[in-house]
This record gives sequence, structure tokens and C-alpha cells, in this order.
Amino acid sequence: MAGGNFMGADEGGSEYPGKLTRYVALTCIMAAMGGLIFGYDIGISGGVTSMDPFLKLFFPSVYRKEALDTSTNQYCKFDSQLLTLFTSSLYVAALIASFVASFVSKKSGRKVTMFLGGLFFFFGAALNAAAVHISMLILGRILLGVGVGFANQSVPIYLSEIAPYKYRGTFNVLFQLAITVGILIANIVNFLTNKISAGWGWRVSLGGAAVPALVILISSLFLDDTPSSLIQRGKSEEAEQLLKKIRGVDDVDAELKDLVEASEASNKVQHPWKVLLRVTKYKPQLILSTLIPTFQQLTGINVVMFYAPVLFQTLGFKANASLMSAVITGAVNVGATFISVYCTDRYGRKVLLLTGGVLMCVFQALVAGLIGWKFGTTGVVATVLPQSYAILVVLCICVFVAAFAFSWGPLGWLIPSEISPLEVRSAAQSVTVSMNMLFTFAVAQVFLKVLCWMKFGLFIFFAAFVVIMTLFVYLYVPETKNIPIEEMSRVWREHWYWKNYMDDVDAKEVV
Repeated sequence: MAGGNFMGADEGGSEYPGKLTRYVALTCIMAAMGGLIFGYDIGISGGVTSMDPFLKLFFPSVYRKEALDTSTNQYCKFDSQLLTLFTSSLYVAALIASFVASFVSKKSGRKVTMFLGGLFFFFGAALNAAAVHISMLILGRILLGVGVGFANQSVPIYLSEIAPYKYRGTFNVLFQLAITVGILIANIVNFLTNKISAGWGWRVSLGGAAVPALVILISSLFLDDTPSSLIQRGKSEEAEQLLKKIRGVDDVDAELKDLVEASEASNKVQHPWKVLLRVTKYKPQLILSTLIPTFQQLTGINVVMFYAPVLFQTLGFKANASLMSAVITGAVNVGATFISVYCTDRYGRKVLLLTGGVLMCVFQALVAGLIGWKFGTTGVVATVLPQSYAILVVLCICVFVAAFAFSWGPLGWLIPSEISPLEVRSAAQSVTVSMNMLFTFAVAQVFLKVLCWMKFGLFIFFAAFVVIMTLFVYLYVPETKNIPIEEMSRVWREHWYWKNYMDDVDAKEVV
């Protein structure tokens, strides 16, 4: 790994010259819009699956249980593997696509990968909007998944590579902010389209995914690739000019030197996957790239976000009330993400993860208690749910969502994207995306079945995982605030546990 310069180095390093330019700020904002497609899909899925016309056409058995059979156990009324396949098929496609995207990102650059992500997502949205059979829905979801896989693989890396290191956390968090905005927009769209009496509102909701797809498609056309990616593909002179442009100074020699050295080390590695899996000094990156996205999904957040309308309806809210409650939680999600935008580079990653973990655990346990209090283990409530109870449930869910939004939401994408050296960065990011999608798929596929089986205990199950992941952060996640991305090996050498893996074996000796 290239030795280099950053403020606060133990061995006399100095910070890279440069400033936050308007160009790089606009570039990061445009790139972060890639999060819109993921967020819109998370928000839209649960909404359309609570719309009667959609259920009647594609999932009539669920509609009969939900609307016509008043004796049905509230925990089990939406239990349908076909219904959950509609939601979760996207994540299997995204998982597989992320590995392809890793290769495309390394060979053709981050910009091309983002463009392809938007293109696949656009075609998936069009197919879903025109669907007349369940097979069209699933195929459309698969295309959406490919788009999500490509976007989620490229955008976090793009932001980490192009942003000045002192602002890397802030700009990378914009990706999560775009996800939350996408969720909120989807919730609002669902609330409005559900009022269309003709029954085709769900087509507007699903087809609306084409809008964020166009945003990332058009944005990617105007973006420059990152200096790291350009150097990696043999375009050093172009990278130098771009570095001067995005840093706003002519003196970029120190940063360029580190990037070139990192690229030379990267080019010696012909099989990054083999190196990532076998070389001891990359074990910390592999472990965190695996566990952080896994833990992110085991918070239970996606249960709340893409099943929010179904969840609220299960709790006895009417259709419009459940969609409105989802809008409220979506707005809280957006608002709380600004806490992370402000705090990540000021106070560090760990303090946000630890604070968020404590709050999520407490309020998820409260949600479990409230659901258990009214529904017990039978899932049948004898009386109409009082308004005070409904408000209390929504309030607890909102605090849980807010805690996730300033901690595990953005930092679950930021930390994996910034901890790996260039030679294994694309491969490690693919691990992050694939694990995220694998567990999103697993949670989406089994949630309604497990809710029927575990009842309110499901939320205690997720709360227990939050305790585990909070302890893991305290012990094993190093602080990466204000450290240049090409100097990240320093945090491993100084960590009480990971320093044991920092040997001097050259990756090329293993290939």
C-alpha cells in the first residue's frame, strides 16, 4: 500500500492540499442520486402490496384473507410466499448483478457502471407498469434488481474516491440520504395513487420507478470518472487534470503519487477475489465488508420500511391510514439522515453507530411490547384499536427509524466503501452489496411467514441482533474519520485486534 500524507500522521505526514470545490460538491450530489432507485423500490413495494386492486389481480388468495376473512389471525393475514417473492426477487438479482458490476467497474469505470444501473432499472420499471401477469412482475423485478446491484456497487465507491477525505463521510452519506428521499417519495406516491378509484394506481406507483432511473441515467452522462479509476485504467494524465479540477489547486503531486502507487499495487493483482479471500492482511476488510451489511439488514429496518403499510394494516390501521403512517416514517427517515450528514465527519462513525444501536434496541423492544399487549399470541384483537395506541406505535417506530437513519443506514454503506485498498476495493464492495442483498432477500422472503410464527417475538429477535452488532462495533470497528482513503491501512495497524493480521505478505505472491 502506498505510504502517504494526511493530517495527524504519526510519522510526520501532512494533509493533501486542496479545498472543497463547487464542482466536486455538485458531482457528489449528482452521483448520490443513484440511491434514489434503491430507496424508491424499498418504499414502493410494500405500498402496492397493500392496494386491493393489485392484490385482486395478482394475489387473489391474499386479498381474500385480508379483505374478506375477518376471522383471520392478524399476524398471518398477509402470509404468502408468492407475495414475498414479488418483493424479494429483486434482491437475488441484485446480489448476482453486483459480482458482474465489480468486473465492469474495474474494467470500464464507475461512471459506466452507474449508467448501466439506471438503464436496467428503467426497463424494469416499464415492464412492471405494463404487467398483466405475475411472470411480468417478477421479470420486471429482476431487471430492477440488476439496476440496484450495479448502482449500489458503484455509487458508494465513486463518492469515497472523488470526495476530499475530510468530507468523505458527509458526501458518502448523501447516498443514504437519496435512498431515504426515494423511500419518502414512494410512500407519498402510494398514498396518492391508492385514491385512484379506477384501480390502476398501482401501475403509476410501479412505473414511477422510471423517474429515478432517468435521474441516475442523465446524471451519469455528465459525471467525470474518479481519478483512482482513471489511473487504474492507464489514464494518468487525464487523472492528474481531473484531480486539479476537483481539488481546486495545481499542487496535487502528493495525492497523485499515492494514487499512482496504489494503482501500481492494484495492477499487480490479477485475481482480486482470490487475494481478498486468501491474503491475511485483507481479512479485516473481508470480515467487515461481510458483517456490516449483514448486521444492517438484521436491524429489521427493511421489515419496517418496505412492509410498513402492510405492517400498519396488520396492526389494525385502515388502508389509507397505513399508507399515511408509512409517509410519516419515511419523512422521519429523511430528516434523521441529516444528523449523519452533519455529524459523520465531525464526531466520527463509531459514536453514531453506538448511539443508534442503543436507541434501536430500546424502541424495537417497545414495539414488541406494544404489539404483544394488544394482540397477544393469538393475533386477534377484541376491540377497535384506540387512537392513543396507534400514535404510540407509530412514535416508537419513528424513533427506531430515526436511530437507523443516522447510524447503520448511511454508515453501513460508507464504512465498507472506504476501508479497502484499490487492488481489492471493487471486489470488497461486491461482497458488501451481495451480503446486503442476500440478507435483504432472506428477511423479505421469510418476514411474513416468521411474523405468523413468532408473532411479536420477531421484533425481540431483531432487537437481540442490534445488541450483538453494537458490541461488535465497540470492539472491532475502527474509527476512519479524516483519514485519506489510500492511507486506510493505518487504522488496521493501530487497532488492538486487527493489527495481528497486518503482515507484510505481498498479494502478488499469493496469485
